Amino acid sequence: MKTKYIFILFILVALVQLAIPAQMIFGQETVLKTGVAYKFKTRPVDPSDPFKGKYITLNFDVSNFKTKDSLWERNEEVLVYLTTDSLGYAKIDAVSKHVLERNTNDYVKAKAYWYSTYSKELAIRFPFNKYYMKETKAYAAETAVRDRQRDSLPNNTHALVYVQEGEAVLEDVIIDDISIKDYVEKK
Repeated sequence: MKTKYIFILFILVALVQLAIPAQMIFGQETVLKTGVAYKFKTRPVDPSDPFKGKYITLNFDVSNFKTKDSLWERNEEVLVYLTTDSLGYAKIDAVSKHVLERNTNDYVKAKAYWYSTYSKELAIRFPFNKYYMKETKAYAAETAVRDRQRDSLPNNTHALVYVQEGEAVLEDVIIDDISIKDYVEKK
């Protein structure tokens, strides 16, 4: 009888351990399928995490926002409302500590990084600032992006991010309208 209860408990624990990652994956897939796509202009570098592998850290052109509100605390969660510029790239429309009464749910939960009282700018750290790649391709990808940004041509490197009701999923990094994975293969 006791063995039966232990077996049932084991099955329940195993199901919970499978359900949590499945729920996380399902949530990200839902954002990718039904969310709004935004292009964030980037400036990457190539660090390495010994536990997660090689990745490109993405720095975004729109990571600062002018605001007169100086009551921001470091690492405080903020809601970044997005819009697009004339070229279709993401730009910040508003930043708030609470959900705003708006006709759009295109906002991202991010972190306040710092606030400059001199320039009246809030620096924002987006949750999708790392793009993981195969270890064999990460260095070539970083080099390709760096070389492309040094060219005299306009910077045409961006992150493709899907946004829905505060959640954001980084789908790809694009160079000259080509996925970074394919761009590295070509070069």
